[in-house]
Amino acid sequence: MEYNHWKKAISFEVINMDKKQFAAEIADMKREQKAVILAHNYQSLEVQAVADYCGDSLELSRIAARVEAEIIVFAGVLFMAETAKILAPEKKVLLPRLDAGCPMADMITVDELRGLKREFPKAAVVTYVNSAAAIKAESDICCTSANAPAVVRGLDADEIIFVPDRNLGYYVQKRVPEKKVHLYCGYCYVHDRFSIVELIEARKLYPGARVLVHPEVPPELQEQADEILSTSGMLRRVRLTSEKGFIVATEEGLLERMRLDNPAATIHSLGRPKICANMKKTGLIDVHRALSAGCYEIKVPEETAFAARHALDGMLRFQ
Repeated sequence: MEYNHWKKAISFEVINMDKKQFAAEIADMKREQKAVILAHNYQSLEVQAVADYCGDSLELSRIAARVEAEIIVFAGVLFMAETAKILAPEKKVLLPRLDAGCPMADMITVDELRGLKREFPKAAVVTYVNSAAAIKAESDICCTSANAPAVVRGLDADEIIFVPDRNLGYYVQKRVPEKKVHLYCGYCYVHDRFSIVELIEARKLYPGARVLVHPEVPPELQEQADEILSTSGMLRRVRLTSEKGFIVATEEGLLERMRLDNPAATIHSLGRPKICANMKKTGLIDVHRALSAGCYEIKVPEETAFAARHALDGMLRFQ
């Protein structure tokens, strides 16, 4: 028994030593290669720790467009790295895990979107940034969860085709009732798993705690929440308040970050913690390999990138 305990302690020490070594070598390679690391808020804390910038899709899109670097290592999922390449075509963009995709981004095809455009010819197409480059290229403008209502409100169109997230589309329709929003049936499999039963139980377990939900959660949770916020909005909300108790409905990685940044606050997951398997694929070893071996360079066809950039540039004009 004592021997087994000793073996475990040694193995954990070796793992920690390896992580420290990886982090040190990553820092050296960043300087040598004039590289920056962007990490989404859902990445593991160890990956966020070696990143130059952490944030949500809107923040990281702005950073990718303006940052002075020759190489961007994007610790996130494929559509994020594509977005960075479109906004910064002169930079080399690397995605540490090529198999880190987004199921919601894959739910809609170009043919399906073109079909919606034929069905609603007077509608403007607003596409959530959580989408493939080819879908962005078919769109009038993109949006993020942070600025979606402002984007829709600012368009000179009475009808909107909103793809691919039905829950974010519902959130937009509630806030811009003067426009007709046609929703696609896509969803984030992580946020869509939060349930009203979990919300009711969480309020019983943690009376007085403020309920914060992401706009990708189902409509019934949006209706019962205290606040609906993007990931960065949640981080700011917890950091800038004297309140200490929160029930949060978003990917568990963000809750870990909240707890680290706000040790005096009590952060509860709304129900069982929800994990994005694709976001969690990237580890320090993958970031290290991206810099040491150039894995994996993201390229977007020029014609697609040109059209998609128009939609993304429009998005960046809105806060």
